[in-house]
Amino acid sequence: MFTAEQYRAKAAEFRAFLTNTPRSPKETREFRDLEQTYTTLAENEEWMAVHIDKTTQRRKNYDNRTALVEEEEQILKCLGAAVLMRWNTVPTKLQRELFDCASTIGDLQQTTPLARFLHNHKNDEQKSG
Repeated sequence: MFTAEQYRAKAAEFRAFLTNTPRSPKETREFRDLEQTYTTLAENEEWMAVHIDKTTQRRKNYDNRTALVEEEEQILKCLGAAVLMRWNTVPTKLQRELFDCASTIGDLQQTTPLARFLHNHKNDEQKSG
């Protein structure tokens, strides 16, 4: 991240481009826009430095974090169940890729139970349908 001084130096570069060489109206507008952008960024950095006590700080909210983790866990369970329900319709190459990915995400000890589960339930959809 840039400091206010670095933003001001960048703004000065674009200002110099405007004064050193004649430019087309389009280039002039672009350089002025860039100068203004960097000037505004410098002003924002300076304001943040002076008013840091007035900004919202990131806080660890354990209740909210726990709720998010539980929500994500529920989403992953639903997605996993949906994939398993359609497992037999998934091409073999993709099955292998998903299995390999799942194996690397979880503990290596989970690979055998995962393989056993998939093998035991490979024809479930055909049995019920």
